[in-house]
Amino acid sequence: MTELITPLEQRDGPRDECGVFGIYAPEHDVSRLTYFALYALQHRGQESAGIAAADRGGYIITQRSLGLVNQVFKEHDLRALAGDLAIGHVRYSTTGSNEWENSQPVHRSAGSGGNRELALAHNGNLINAVELHAELRARGVQFSSTSDSEIIAAMISTHPAERIEDAVADVLPRLKGAFSTVVMTKDKVVAFRDGAGLRPLSLGRLGDRFCVASETCAFDIIGATAMRDVAPGEVVTLSERGLSARQVVSGEREAFCVFEYIYFARPDSRMNGQLLQAARGRMGEILAREAPAEADLVIAVPDSGNPAARGFARALGLPQDDGLIKNRYVARTFIQPGQELRKHGLRLKFNPLPEIVGGKRLVVVDDSIVRGNTTRQIVQMLRDAGALEVHMRISAPPIKHPCHYGIDMSSREEMIAHGRTPAEVAAELGADSLAYLSLAGVYEAVRGERTTHCDACFSGEYPLAGTEDAQHKDAFEQRGLPVLAAAPAAAPGPAPVV
Repeated sequence: MTELITPLEQRDGPRDECGVFGIYAPEHDVSRLTYFALYALQHRGQESAGIAAADRGGYIITQRSLGLVNQVFKEHDLRALAGDLAIGHVRYSTTGSNEWENSQPVHRSAGSGGNRELALAHNGNLINAVELHAELRARGVQFSSTSDSEIIAAMISTHPAERIEDAVADVLPRLKGAFSTVVMTKDKVVAFRDGAGLRPLSLGRLGDRFCVASETCAFDIIGATAMRDVAPGEVVTLSERGLSARQVVSGEREAFCVFEYIYFARPDSRMNGQLLQAARGRMGEILAREAPAEADLVIAVPDSGNPAARGFARALGLPQDDGLIKNRYVARTFIQPGQELRKHGLRLKFNPLPEIVGGKRLVVVDDSIVRGNTTRQIVQMLRDAGALEVHMRISAPPIKHPCHYGIDMSSREEMIAHGRTPAEVAAELGADSLAYLSLAGVYEAVRGERTTHCDACFSGEYPLAGTEDAQHKDAFEQRGLPVLAAAPAAAPGPAPVV
């Protein structure tokens, strides 16, 4: 997915969601393992990061802040987070604005009206968050953030059940939407997934201990072995007794997000048994079969277009090269370029190579187009660099509908494919031609079926009832829903909470 890192509101394309991790391993340095697992999951969210850890019988210590994982945590922070179990989170805000209060893990103490102390990290989006928030407020439950994750934490922490697994089992069916969640008390980690399995969650083994993560690449970095996916509607518990699992919700239509295969997850992760690098290569091969082009060279929009571009070139026997060089550090700066540099536009992130693309008929492969601003600038840059023709090939269907399950996308009206044919979109972009991979081609590439996936951003067919009435991610702010008046406006740096 290509996006220009200029003012935030001008970014093009879906934004990453969140990543979660949890581990129970008393014999290991759990906070350090969690740090590196979050480092592997950094692509899923770059706004904030946090870790919560606990000794058996002790207190939960939570540290979280705005920024990347390596900005939030230093060596002394990890030493302060010593314990037997830990959870972690990297965030892009899908419900609740990007403020310190909305960073995770959420920490609820027993003294805030709850029956138990816990920390919680969540990937997804509740479509009934406003209703649940109002119900809890009516019961006198107070909040310090505008995140739907704190709603889940409050429901579990105030539940009267003695065991946290029983509290989760009772709360889970009342949550509507997408949620892959890890929650910890002082002596166990509990992970659970919504009944449709919209967002990913995997189970891993580290020696004779266990961990959970949004993606299997988090296991690879810490030397753990991927075991299986957490099943939709399943609750798994990691504790001194090992691993236990309980199926709480069953019989719902499965609806795993097909966009995870196309873009969001790391190419070295495995989802539903598929290595994503291989699946994305097959998308390019099928795209070449569906929409071949007379061309001299295939190039990718790096990095997300790389595997599909290789597949496309391989299928047609065309040469493939790097025609655009990506500056991978642009997304690491919050300094705006200023008027003098704005005229250079996308060169802040992509630089074309005239010696490679000049005089060539190009096929340019990317994974998706949403608003089209970035793609339009790329097409013009390639023409300025001497390309004779620019044929855009997209390894996904046209995105025409917003996601309400944990991916932040533009509104329908902002989407370039909304109400336009591919030929009309090509004209808008200044490309000689444009073709998308068919939805059937996507499922062929991932070796899956529509009946077990969500493709609403392409088809407009939302798998969960009530989705069209779901709130915007800033619904709490927009509706003026109350939170704790004493909540700080911001935290300037890492803020341990004991």
